[in-house]
Amino acid sequence: VWHRMEPLVVRRPLSLVRAPDGIREQTFFQKHASPGMGEAVRALKAGRGSEVLLYVEDFDGIASLVQMGVVEIHVWGATIDDVERPDQIIFDLDPGPGVDLDDVRAGALEVRDRLKGIGLESFVKLSGGKGFHVTVPLVPAAGWTEVKAFARGFADAMAKAAPARYTATLAKKARRGKIFIDYLRNGRGATAVAPYSTRARDGAPMAAPVTWAEVEGGVSPNAVKVGAALPKSDPWREFRASAERLAKD
Repeated sequence: VWHRMEPLVVRRPLSLVRAPDGIREQTFFQKHASPGMGEAVRALKAGRGSEVLLYVEDFDGIASLVQMGVVEIHVWGATIDDVERPDQIIFDLDPGPGVDLDDVRAGALEVRDRLKGIGLESFVKLSGGKGFHVTVPLVPAAGWTEVKAFARGFADAMAKAAPARYTATLAKKARRGKIFIDYLRNGRGATAVAPYSTRARDGAPMAAPVTWAEVEGGVSPNAVKVGAALPKSDPWREFRASAERLAKD
């Protein structure tokens, strides 16, 4: 997957889920550098006290993470070249107990349609778990506070329009029978699982980019497993093209 994953993960601050003894044993989350990571895993001092961010430049960096027992790679919505200005917005549709999978798919499609209604093109990936991630490429101009405020307002508006189906509240008691539209991925330091990353779950599912047509056709959030053949056409080719165009603007 590297040829498709590369432009979506390099030079982005990372958070890592490590499972040195396998996913059935203890796993832990890592955001900062530690001894023995190797030269291919880079560190950047980000200007907030002693904060040091991890990132990779190339395949050797990813290979080093694998050697360390990393099973999930999570990325910021910004690059190390412009840490304070995100270049994407992400909405994570996370179903609560009792939500049917068809309703989750319908929710992702409604997020797409509402974004389109305000002039924003969006792309979708499977979470590798229970939901879908809807991502919008941005010109890196606004700061984290502004982007998160927009994402929260968007999620709140959906929850107010259909309170029986959606919630923008993190509390578990508010999520039973509803889809949590998680806008919190858009804060500084927050991350989302990287496209094509494996997940630390039984069956080795991947966070795989797909097309909207596949969502409409009934694809499941954990449908793509490690070892599956990639489609000949890159589902996020247009995402990459949009991101490159916006970066030049």
